[in-house]
Amino acid sequence: MLRRELLMGLAGLVATRAAAEGGTGESAPAAEAEPGMQLGAPSSFSRADVTRMARDLAAKSFEAPARIPEAWTNISYDDYRAIWFDHRNALWEPEGELPFRVDFFAPGLYFPTPIEVSVVDGGEARPVLFDMGVFDTSDRFPDLPVDESLGYSGLRLRAELDTPGIFTEFAVFQGASYFRGIGAGQTYGLSARGLAVDTAEPSGEEFPEFRRFWIERPAARDAEIVVHALLDGPSASGAYRFRIRPGERLDIRVEAEIFARTRLRHYGIAPLTSMFQFDETNRHRFSDFRSAVHDSDGLLILNGGGETIWRPLANPAQLQISGFQDNNPRGFGLMQRARGFEDFGDLEAHYHRRPSLWIVPGEEWGPGEVTLVEIPTDDEIYDNIVAYWRPRVPLEPGQSAAFSYDMSWGARGVHGEGLAVINTRSGKDRGGGLRFTIDFAPDPEEPLDLDQLVPLVRASAGEVVAPIVERNPETGGVRLGFKLLPGDAQVIEMRAQLRSEEAGLSEVWLYRWTA
Repeated sequence: MLRRELLMGLAGLVATRAAAEGGTGESAPAAEAEPGMQLGAPSSFSRADVTRMARDLAAKSFEAPARIPEAWTNISYDDYRAIWFDHRNALWEPEGELPFRVDFFAPGLYFPTPIEVSVVDGGEARPVLFDMGVFDTSDRFPDLPVDESLGYSGLRLRAELDTPGIFTEFAVFQGASYFRGIGAGQTYGLSARGLAVDTAEPSGEEFPEFRRFWIERPAARDAEIVVHALLDGPSASGAYRFRIRPGERLDIRVEAEIFARTRLRHYGIAPLTSMFQFDETNRHRFSDFRSAVHDSDGLLILNGGGETIWRPLANPAQLQISGFQDNNPRGFGLMQRARGFEDFGDLEAHYHRRPSLWIVPGEEWGPGEVTLVEIPTDDEIYDNIVAYWRPRVPLEPGQSAAFSYDMSWGARGVHGEGLAVINTRSGKDRGGGLRFTIDFAPDPEEPLDLDQLVPLVRASAGEVVAPIVERNPETGGVRLGFKLLPGDAQVIEMRAQLRSEEAGLSEVWLYRWTA
């Protein structure tokens, strides 16, 4: 669950060395000959081959993957920053007319497992051969052993998102089954994974890995690129297909089938991993020049019954696990609704440019729950938020489960129904107890008649006092405020919504207060 044990290097590695590569993600001019990506001998390939490989793996005992020499994993973060991929060697760079480029990451540090990558063209797959010559290094990079155990640790996808001729990155696959994406003009924030296994279980979490990738060669005018992946871990294997379309919003269609090697009692589909340290609800706990620090500020759920739920994220004093029971969910995701620079005030991290990520199932997922895990953290370097769909029925050894879902990575997008919650604030009230305010987005058609609004606020313990609805002239929307007297309660679950006499008008706001 540590943000940097697995992912710390990604921000620096994804944003390759500006001085060496022109600073914009563009291909550097060919000052001298570069080796380019070399391909091996072809073999036949079909999508069914990946499924067969995954099924065969699950039928055998798990074999841990080969690792690179220990000297490579003992290097420092600064050492790893001293080796970078030269864009002139990118896959399809010499061919010019193709709409995508693929870069590769060096092995080492947090990435001890080499991956296999192949290019698919005309029903044939040709392996991308590992070559240290595609990387550049500074004079501070250590002298390390180079042998046949080395391989690439991940890959990055680039396309012409803003300016013709400038290929900008939009997705990265690196580390276990992690991958990240962004829309045009955004910076990397939350991550996704292929599969979650035993998240937050006392016995420890399992991290299956993408071992092999197959990248389909695009045609000259293709707007999307297709990547296949083979996953394996102690408890399960899996065959994945990613159909990836970059743009102002990055859309990824995921189609997968997982095969249980052991009993999968607790597994998560479409797992999302993010960071939340503080905002206006817990700002008093941190001495920091910034207004807030988080990659995501809330969990959004559109459940099978058509109810839209907004659950602000928390940085609790103790581990919190919440399960939102449902049947055939219509969507869920981790959102970053704070979009103004002054919401954070950070010129380096640019939290206001981090993407939200929305998941829409491709079929009925049946009974289960959206699970939210919130882990205490005192530093933004740790990923402490996890959300995923947990099926109610375990997967037995020898069984498989096929599923699909659409992912939307972007800054904007309307998901669910009703007026959206745009901010939550809380703090001590002068007269005792706690004061909460919930700001809702303005109605896109006409301002709501406050006299027709019914504020519904409920609490599992304590007492809710004097709910009031008023206009917020700064947002153009409505603010719901109330006072909570917790009494002796240690944990209180709260629910609030703006309603008319006939129906709900806003999202359902859920909040867990802890003493």
